[in-house]
Amino acid sequence: MGSNAPPPPFVSVVVTVRNEERHIAQLLESLLVQEVPFEVVLVDAESRDRTVAIAESVAARAPGLIRIVVRPGSRGVGRNVGVENARGEYVAFIDGDCFADSQWLHRLRERVAPGVVVAGKTVTVGKPRFGELERVELFQGGYDVTYPSCNLVYERAAFLRLGGFDPRFITAEDIDLNLRAVQTGASIVYESRAVVYHHMRGTFVRFLYQAFWNGYGRKQLTEKHGNLWGRYRMRRLMHGQQGPIAWARLAAAFGGYVTRMLTGGGSRLGTGA
Repeated sequence: MGSNAPPPPFVSVVVTVRNEERHIAQLLESLLVQEVPFEVVLVDAESRDRTVAIAESVAARAPGLIRIVVRPGSRGVGRNVGVENARGEYVAFIDGDCFADSQWLHRLRERVAPGVVVAGKTVTVGKPRFGELERVELFQGGYDVTYPSCNLVYERAAFLRLGGFDPRFITAEDIDLNLRAVQTGASIVYESRAVVYHHMRGTFVRFLYQAFWNGYGRKQLTEKHGNLWGRYRMRRLMHGQQGPIAWARLAAAFGGYVTRMLTGGGSRLGTGA
């Protein structure tokens, strides 16, 4: 880096956790080696295990780098609280059951800019038959808005102008945020070298449980944004969804979608966050 080059922007890494004692140490250790300057804002939704104790132990080895905030609520609520407490020009989101490549923040910083949302590459570790399934993508304005919030960077000021994550969403709050960002003129860029590793659900039942709530969240999206799937052909939706595991995931997601439609769809989500 030349002597006249501007310093790298300060990034606040926002993490929301609840009962993540199995993964929290690995996550925080992976963040401590990232390119400076950065801070970690950890928002705990009143964990009942040793999550906070472990986080405090790691934080004690890096004074001032990791701040812990306790706030119950959904992931959206937790992330919003994290951004409110953040000091960085940019906010990077990662989840409690993830860990980052050592070059993660460096690669993300190379792509940040005003009006740009940066999405990194998320690699699933765990049961291969679960992790190999592809996302069902959704495009808005030519951009894939389904990049998950376990590996996203927003300009903090832009995030606040959007109103942050909608706390009413059970899941898909990241898709909703990305949709609103694109609708207000932002672009989404993908940086494949900014890698986050995500632990897959340990059992098939938990995998299907996650799929159910993902389907529930997709129905919430249609309540707020209208029929997002009407222009999609079935062949495109089914691409990469072959095999019994994929069909089981789709069935569970459809169950979640229908459940929301029957039990919660009567009270439509408004357009505000």
